[in-house]
Amino acid sequence: MKIMKNKNIVFMGTPDFAVPVLEMLIEETNVIMVVTQPDKMVGRKREIEYSPVKKVAMEHKIPVFQPVRIRRDYDELKKLDIDLIVTCAYGQIIPKEVLDLPKRGCVNVHASILPKYRGSAPIQWAIMNGDTKTGVTIMYMDEGMDTGDIIKSAEIPILDTDNVGTMHKKLSILGRDTLKSVLNNILNGIVIGIKQTDDYTMAPQIKREDEKINFNNNGINIINKIRALNPWPLANIVIDNKEIKVIEAEFKECSSKGVGKIVEITKNSFGISCKDGIIYLKKVKPFGKKEMNINSFINGINVDDYLNKVVE
Repeated sequence: MKIMKNKNIVFMGTPDFAVPVLEMLIEETNVIMVVTQPDKMVGRKREIEYSPVKKVAMEHKIPVFQPVRIRRDYDELKKLDIDLIVTCAYGQIIPKEVLDLPKRGCVNVHASILPKYRGSAPIQWAIMNGDTKTGVTIMYMDEGMDTGDIIKSAEIPILDTDNVGTMHKKLSILGRDTLKSVLNNILNGIVIGIKQTDDYTMAPQIKREDEKINFNNNGINIINKIRALNPWPLANIVIDNKEIKVIEAEFKECSSKGVGKIVEITKNSFGISCKDGIIYLKKVKPFGKKEMNINSFINGINVDDYLNKVVE
């Protein structure tokens, strides 16, 4: 019998990122409830879509609680005998009344090396800012935004080939493994957290204006933005008042030919000038269409209508 199977865990999480952590907790402990965001209505038919975390909970016949606002609706949790609450990308701020319920407190799996990148989009901002490494932090939760005491951190490199999608997968596994390595000690109350320093940075939710490519920027910064927003929500440009999502691009450093101008279109290349060179689009998604390689996009346009135009 596993030594942690008699420990009652409540798990709070919502997206794919949280699934490996939940699956590990189901294997190692007694998960008595899963708390996740309310179901969404998606598509033209407005069909109900469950969160990835809810799907796992249902597969294992674990009770699911989906409050619209957990700050106001947490009576279901007060009925439980909870040893530990674990959160991972839940999507709501946990009130003090809930933080105080478990015997061993609440711990969070956060996708950065705290105190760097507190907030809801740490992976995106790490890539966008050109960081060469990131990681996960297991931390005790308090009432602040990712301000609690640190239990353990683990680092991995950010490769030039990585985007938010690849790092999302890597960090979800790293978070699972890092939590597992300290879980028994947490449940036995023999872990002392380390207070965070005041040298912190924030990673706020990506806004619509953050998705816009600014060609007054250096090429490497533009490429980092494209990587940081791929596969969601995707960086974008506007040509002739039509939005085009940019999925992949390459940068060639050269003398500036103006900024934001379409300076090259051949059979397989579509180049836009930036501060210190040219950004070559490789894969795009025009408004209302599926994603496509740049040669397919070029085949569908009149080159003379695009060449030398300024991109918004």
